[in-house]
Amino acid sequence: MNGGRMLATTRRVLGQLRHDPRSIALMLVAPSLLIGLFAWLFSDQEGVFDQFGGAILALFPFIVMFLITSITTLRERRSGTLERLMTTPVGKADVILGYALAFGLIALLQTVITVWFAVVVCGLDVDGPLWQLGLVAMLDALLGTALGLLASAFARTEFQAVQFMPVLVFPQIILGGLFMPRDEMPDVLFAISDWLPLSHAIDAIDAVAAGEDGADVFGPLLVVGAFTVGALMLASLTLRRRTR
Repeated sequence: MNGGRMLATTRRVLGQLRHDPRSIALMLVAPSLLIGLFAWLFSDQEGVFDQFGGAILALFPFIVMFLITSITTLRERRSGTLERLMTTPVGKADVILGYALAFGLIALLQTVITVWFAVVVCGLDVDGPLWQLGLVAMLDALLGTALGLLASAFARTEFQAVQFMPVLVFPQIILGGLFMPRDEMPDVLFAISDWLPLSHAIDAIDAVAAGEDGADVFGPLLVVGAFTVGALMLASLTLRRRTR
């Protein structure tokens, strides 16, 4: 890995995104709009948004970043841009980490907007510090980015990239603790949920919302970070120059 080449990749990706306002709007605005819709839906039921809003705050950035990252990376490979790039001294790790850094910067901005909107506009009640809430949301968006980069290595078309959602995203949503507490699940499903990173992200954000601290927050975040790093490493090993 070369830091200069990685940063060059990051600048190139950010430059391309700058000319794609629809993708920027989707990444920065869509999570807030979805959270606002959820808050509006339960506005007449006191306490519902406070109960589920934290988990929703972890969920939507994860999904949006997964979709945008996987489709954008696949589009570059199909167009031959990645193949031309790989004829230069740029390595696979430089490409993957450059993409991750570029989308990570977008995720940081997305987090600021989404957390502000959820707390200030929608009235999400959080007992813990807001910076911890933002940290969890940002790491969750980075997890979606990493899994999106991994999915793009195996997909051949944009439609196939979307088809990875039932494999990599939907099980995590179902078993993550959003619909029922994980400790009330059947033993087998509870054991499976422990191996899904989104479960730990939801645990962390619920801990922040409840005002807990220490291992209750940062323990699950370490698991999410480990999954993110692992997905990026696997993505760099499986990256192909071109989809045929």
